[in-house]
Amino acid sequence: MNRDTTLLLVGGIDETVRKAKRLGLHVLLLQHPSKLTAEQEELADVLHVLDFTEWSQIEPVVAELWERPGFAVALSLTEPGLENAGRINDKYGLGGTSYEVAHRIRDKWAMRRHLADVEPAVAAMPLRDREDLDVFAGRTGYPFIVKPVDGTASLGVFRVDGPEDVDRVWSRVDGLRGVRTDRVSTLFVLQDFLMEEYVDGPEYSVEAFSFASRHSIVAVTEKFVDQGTFAELGHVVPARIPAETEARIRAAVRRFLDAVGLRDGVSHTEVRVGPRGPVIIESHNRIAGDAITDLVVGAYGIDLTTYAVGWPFGLVAELPADPQPHRGACVRFLVGEPGRVSSVDGVDAALSEPDVLVARVSAKPGDEVRPLRDNWDRLGLVGVSAADSTAAIERAAELIRDTIDIRIAGADGREHRARVAEPASRSRLTGSAA
Repeated sequence: MNRDTTLLLVGGIDETVRKAKRLGLHVLLLQHPSKLTAEQEELADVLHVLDFTEWSQIEPVVAELWERPGFAVALSLTEPGLENAGRINDKYGLGGTSYEVAHRIRDKWAMRRHLADVEPAVAAMPLRDREDLDVFAGRTGYPFIVKPVDGTASLGVFRVDGPEDVDRVWSRVDGLRGVRTDRVSTLFVLQDFLMEEYVDGPEYSVEAFSFASRHSIVAVTEKFVDQGTFAELGHVVPARIPAETEARIRAAVRRFLDAVGLRDGVSHTEVRVGPRGPVIIESHNRIAGDAITDLVVGAYGIDLTTYAVGWPFGLVAELPADPQPHRGACVRFLVGEPGRVSSVDGVDAALSEPDVLVARVSAKPGDEVRPLRDNWDRLGLVGVSAADSTAAIERAAELIRDTIDIRIAGADGREHRARVAEPASRSRLTGSAA
């Protein structure tokens, strides 16, 4: 095994290992026992099954791997592995993203402190006790946002609209602290929370790749978000926005990436366009979830996962500053009324359609279907490409209505079918998003 073509991968999914192997790389995989799959066991050249979120567990293993067989790059593309990948980069002088930068991006309070002098700044404050909510309301007024400092997928995010919400939100926060929640999808325990100013305006995400501090803005993604829960209901690339607004978003993200010190690799940054213009909400130095990377492939022909594992080894060419799309692509989600899943059908039929990029259902017969609270209450997704973004939105909804068939038995004994998730305002699905 050649050290110069060996990747140490901290966590990850099958696709990441598969694409690294396709590039001719050797893969040393550190994987959590709850995330290990048969494909990873087959493809990884060396596999260690352990809790990769615990530095005390992986440090001695990494030291052994450094000596033999050796590795040239340490990388993580999954949220729980980002900081420890940074620690490995620091310890062995590998030149990848450092722990300091990874932590600055992951920890939303650390990010807000670091960006305090960057305009437009967002008022923020740690939430430690019930009285902090009243203090912050006095400073910024209502509404404002409460969220975990290192959460994902809209889990534990609340909007405080007035004094009547304060006790309810505090009760929810207090109940979430120190637990993994009842729907474990990450390897984190929720602990610290943050209050921040609410930015009123449409939300987008920016998929970028940095090449030695030159930031290629690959795509601006239009997002359909439930305004009550902040659950994400759909994503579209390219976003349907005026050119001037898009240019301001791209410039804001480039300034942000410079400010936080991200020099190389993929990033996924969430932005709201409010009265003061584009405002950074949060960012991640990893690929996006929710099949957004599939949409980028469908619309731009750019595989960000392959870039993420290939760029550190010089196996991919640099991208232009602003790649141009050749199609539109959209992913939409399924939701249902409360009850229990009785049957799932249609996924294979959807995947057989030539315009389908991805189709998957997380719900299984017997699973409980809950009211929408965050991303984990969604039941599945369908992603497609089409001639343009609006056509892709309509096509994804059509496949959910006509092909994906999730049946749910309600408490009243009646059976109903899962449906396409719709934002409160349907105008954004068919018209131009302002």
